[in-house]
Amino acid sequence: MNALTWARQHNIALRVRSGRHALEGWSNVDNGIVIDVSQLKSVQIDPGARIATVGAGLNQLEAVTTLANQNFAVTTGSEGSVSLCGATLGGGLGPLNRWLGMACDSLMAAEVVVPSGHDCAEVINADLQHHSDLLWALRGAGNGNFGIVTQLTYKVYPLEHLAYVQATWDGLGDLYGVFEAWQRTVPSADSRLGSELEIHKSQILLSAWLVDGAAAQAREMLAPILSVGTPDVTVQVGNWGDIFAGAQLPLAQEPANWKFFSEFVKERFPKKAIDIIGDFMRNAPTEESNYFVDAFGGAIKREPPGGTAFAHRDALFYGEIGAAWGTRSTQPGVGDPLTSQAQAWTAEFSQALRPYADGAYVNVPNVGMQEWQTAYWGTQRFERLRRIKAKYDPHNVFQYEQSIPPASH
Repeated sequence: MNALTWARQHNIALRVRSGRHALEGWSNVDNGIVIDVSQLKSVQIDPGARIATVGAGLNQLEAVTTLANQNFAVTTGSEGSVSLCGATLGGGLGPLNRWLGMACDSLMAAEVVVPSGHDCAEVINADLQHHSDLLWALRGAGNGNFGIVTQLTYKVYPLEHLAYVQATWDGLGDLYGVFEAWQRTVPSADSRLGSELEIHKSQILLSAWLVDGAAAQAREMLAPILSVGTPDVTVQVGNWGDIFAGAQLPLAQEPANWKFFSEFVKERFPKKAIDIIGDFMRNAPTEESNYFVDAFGGAIKREPPGGTAFAHRDALFYGEIGAAWGTRSTQPGVGDPLTSQAQAWTAEFSQALRPYADGAYVNVPNVGMQEWQTAYWGTQRFERLRRIKAKYDPHNVFQYEQSIPPASH
């Protein structure tokens, strides 16, 4: 509250930050202040009511493992160091989304610091009874648009164990068969089955998670995909917290630079689209670069009580182009020779897939995209978001490159 009030009284630009994963650097600002909530690490779990209230600084690894210690779960993304708050406020897709819906679907309430009066700030609580319009907006359009979210309350779900399947195919020779089988199988499978496919330059990686499932059952559900070629398959059954933690890559091993492009897909990719993926992946700037898809369907099709600003419930899957390059170091970034190549590759790849894709994901923003507003939220939702913005932040204190402008009075 003090930081927001001070910034308003001195007319200083500000940004809000939690996990430092804003992919285009929009949680940074020159000649302004960053209000960083990453140390708000509180957790309260009420097992009887199946409700968890957490501080906005919790990252996904902390959230998943803390809940899993009491055999509970909520949808999160698969990257442990990403903020749970940031992921949720943009929608939040990940391994459990076909079972539980998007992360924002489980968001029951939020504590938010919003502007008040000419140059002050106040704390309000948004839930289904109070400020329900703001809760709706925070479920899919909340990142840095309306105020500073400091605490979130989630409905959590019992989860004792799951089966985690990983399959790897060498080379891209089986790409058409694997992708075709995957898009025909998983988006319409039992909603306890979540799955992602990652296509790299020299291999295809399938990950799948079956809630409360046994190894044999998981293999059986995935049989149409696993029967293509001769993949290397491993299955692990255990506590979600242990499995999630075990899948994390140490940050030091991550490439220094990433450039992403997001899209949603409503109809199965024809052979031509899959061939485009193969052609671009063979010419990817690095081995870490990938084309990634996450299966939709299941619980995602149902909106929670009160609705959400998230607009892509009818997608078959989510798609993401990711260029990765450079090695991490303590030195300031110097012009990497691969940068222009990686950026051009991402732009050309996304252009080639345009006829087959629709919309975009606000957590993975597409910078140069025309009509980004409707790509993220659709026209009607965007107009409603503008009205809610005008109500809670009429002076547009919270703004950045693709922030929601208030509706003009």
